Amino acid sequence: MYAVTADAAAAWAELFAWIAQKSGVALETIQHPTSLPMTALWTRPDLGAAFMCGRPWSRAEPRPVPIACPVPAPPRYEGAPRYMTDIVVRADSPFQTLEDTFGHRIGYTLEESQSGFNALRHHLLGYRSATRPMLYAESIGPLHTPRGVVAALLSRAIDAGPLDSYAFDLMRAAPGDPAHGLRIVATTSPAPIPFFVASRPCPQHVIEALRTAFLAVEEAPELATIRDRLLLRGFNSVFEPSYDLLGAWDAEALAAGYETPR
Repeated sequence: MYAVTADAAAAWAELFAWIAQKSGVALETIQHPTSLPMTALWTRPDLGAAFMCGRPWSRAEPRPVPIACPVPAPPRYEGAPRYMTDIVVRADSPFQTLEDTFGHRIGYTLEESQSGFNALRHHLLGYRSATRPMLYAESIGPLHTPRGVVAALLSRAIDAGPLDSYAFDLMRAAPGDPAHGLRIVATTSPAPIPFFVASRPCPQHVIEALRTAFLAVEEAPELATIRDRLLLRGFNSVFEPSYDLLGAWDAEALAAGYETPR
């Protein structure tokens, strides 16, 4: 989910090797291509630590077991395990505000996504009215991933789109990344960040060993460079009730008859 650049992917691999050594749990990296639905990953019975968005987790039955959530290091996260959605446009576009993008084309990632769908819809809800029930001429998706949104913007297939703020920060940390061709016109309210989960059948002692290792990342001196590369402060335990916010945003939009960001 956050292996959005070559360096970030390499840093995550190094971090997982450290987690495996620290916890004593043998972890095997699973490649999950974007052509496959994320539910195919999250319903696997052999997950030891996989990133999962809070929106599908809160709707899953049974729910995978939370392990730990990342705390991004940039100041805008205020040292908390949260993230936002940046609504972005091309750097050379004439749009200066979110309202300028109305009447054009908005993109989204997946209906099951918090950052790429639910947060976007919740933010736009405040701009709708009886005389303006639709804000955009077109709603284009699914674009599947933040990289899909970046590509759609730069190819001019859409005029504005949502980006997971932590993923966007990681992209912009890489010199020459295509994401530098975008700029932010609005940012949503913060929400609890995606977290690592284990499959429900995973033994409790394995889950506890992994959680202990993740919680040790912040203070491990040997991980300083990896934390810097991942814009990561460390990890916290998952406070499950905080994810009720995502369902509340969903219910509010549906009660208003606003099913798809548009």
